[in-house]
Amino acid sequence: MNPLGREGGASGSGSPKQEREIDCFSCRFFFITYEQQFPYGCRAARFKSRRMPSREMFAGSGMDCQFFHEKENHR
Repeated sequence: MNPLGREGGASGSGSPKQEREIDCFSCRFFFITYEQQFPYGCRAARFKSRRMPSREMFAGSGMDCQFFHEKENHR
């Protein structure tokens, strides 16, 4: 296990990467704001962003999004 708590091999880039990409579109807290400068939002973390909320969370904390909750499909 590496010092950042992530499994996997060393990457040549030197920057930590998410173990698996979190798909915000599949999260119950994700929403589209329709604001040109901040098109994406997360209701659980209460913010809007230019990038996907899961990427913002990872960039700010170095951890995967802790609020992710899979949407329920009622089809």
